[in-house]
Amino acid sequence: MKKNSGQEKTPVRLKGLGKALCITLDPRDPFDYLKDELVKQFQDKKQLAVNTKIVFDFGGFQGYDDLIVELSAFLKEQFAVGDVSGPLKSKPKHANRPKRLEDMEKSWHKYQSEALILSGRVRSGQKAAAGKHLIILGDVNPGAEVIAGGDILVLGSLRGTAIAGNPDNEESIILALDFRPTQVQIGGYVAAGNPSSAEKMIEFAHIEQGTIVVEDYLKADPFGKIPWPQVR
Repeated sequence: MKKNSGQEKTPVRLKGLGKALCITLDPRDPFDYLKDELVKQFQDKKQLAVNTKIVFDFGGFQGYDDLIVELSAFLKEQFAVGDVSGPLKSKPKHANRPKRLEDMEKSWHKYQSEALILSGRVRSGQKAAAGKHLIILGDVNPGAEVIAGGDILVLGSLRGTAIAGNPDNEESIILALDFRPTQVQIGGYVAAGNPSSAEKMIEFAHIEQGTIVVEDYLKADPFGKIPWPQVR
């Protein structure tokens, strides 16, 4: 990326952003300068950077997708960082106002179903895939594979392979009435299956602090604190 040589260079800053690291920089600065500044920021944080999500903040500047790709490749090669994304989009001004009942109803009505619902057993060697959510009214046998871009809900026994949030939706969950898969994957995270719990319970897998965690769904109540029903 080229810039006017007369422009004063802006310092590159690094700060925590939840479970991610936010890098603030001026995308108009020379690429070599940005690389050197990133090395200075990360040289004492190499262990912290490994597999950590990186978010760039360009101070409101738009249209630097190529720079994000180049910096992403550089950081992954040098410091083994995780996912890299561009500047976060600002929320509309009305996003923080209190929600009303009519808001909730309108949010439901504008959506058509984005879930694929299948009834019956998914047998060994078979694959069931959905672009969004996948609901199986039956069992998933060992050797079978179920894949979804969003959540996977198995109203039966899950004993095959389940891949949710394909390819990079880490907010997805995998739920089953009898949870004993051979392997699960959510976004880019993969885990071997666990034996079924001694007590019969509805269990679900989700991402927590960069790890796939399996919990009792009723006990964890993952959506219980949401004040209004939300579209997933």
